[in-house]
Amino acid sequence: MSGHSKWAQIKRKKGANDAARGKMFTKIIKEITVSAKLGGGDPNGNPRLRLAIQNAKASNMPADNITRAVKKGTGELEGVNYEEITYEAYGPGGVALIIESLTDNRNRTVADLRHLFTKNGGTLAEAGAVSWNFERKGVINASKGSYSEEDLMNVILDAGAEDLRDEGDYFEVITSVDSFESVRKAVETSNLAGLKVESASLQYVPKTTTKVEGREAEQIVRLISAVEDNDDVQNVYTNADIDEKVMETVGSS
Repeated sequence: MSGHSKWAQIKRKKGANDAARGKMFTKIIKEITVSAKLGGGDPNGNPRLRLAIQNAKASNMPADNITRAVKKGTGELEGVNYEEITYEAYGPGGVALIIESLTDNRNRTVADLRHLFTKNGGTLAEAGAVSWNFERKGVINASKGSYSEEDLMNVILDAGAEDLRDEGDYFEVITSVDSFESVRKAVETSNLAGLKVESASLQYVPKTTTKVEGREAEQIVRLISAVEDNDDVQNVYTNADIDEKVMETVGSS
């Protein structure tokens, strides 16, 4: 598990049931609300809000839910005041984790996270303890079609992409934060047959990974799954490199 892409695919499978779908909607609504509060309610002038709305639509969120979330952020409707907090932590085997949260009660959130990490063989860390090993990057997952990898490479390099990875069922495009929007638009507007954006987000991508196997690998997958299920947690990133079969077996259980 390189910390982002394959785990995201498993989350998508888990999101098929109604309970997981409802939890996913709650997290997206929080992001829309905070984005609108910080940058205004016009997605054309607020890249973060635009991305949040795109992800909401990709998850088939009803338009009314999106509109209400935006209005709560701009103050047109009464809403909860969320605070953005990023936590750093160590998991089993000393792997690094970064947790992004949106919360209306930071004391509750840190207490819940501390309990989850203690229960699953990890510990919260001080700010800066693990973030040095991560870079903020744009990550775009693109569906495969009847085009070649070289064709896609030509499209994304012209738009400023940094890397292209073949992940089997899809291509993963890595960009800088500054080039993220231009690369995403290039993929979306390309005339390559079968090419479309399956997901796009800004993530913490590890510079180096740590291979973890056996019981520790299972512990890490359970830990991440438990943390992601917390209502205040938006995203979890790790530098753990775990066999995909372990991720699928434990992560979907």
